[in-house]
Amino acid sequence: MPKLKTKSSAKKRFKITGTGKIKRKHAFKSHILTKKSKKRKLKLTHAALVNKADEPSIKRQLNLR
Repeated sequence: MPKLKTKSSAKKRFKITGTGKIKRKHAFKSHILTKKSKKRKLKLTHAALVNKADEPSIKRQLNLR
C-alpha cells in the first residue's frame, strides 16, 4: 500500500504538543486591525488548543493514527 500524504493546509496550521494535544493559532489577526482593541489583538496572539471534537478530523489529515 502506498504512503499517505498529509494535507498541506493542516501541516501548515497545526502543531502537536509533547502530550499529544494539537495546537492552533487564532483567526482574525491578519488584517483590519485598526478597529480591534489592543486587548482583543493581544488575546488573539497567543496559541490555543484544538477542541476535542475536532481532534480526530485533524489527526486524520495529519496521518497520526
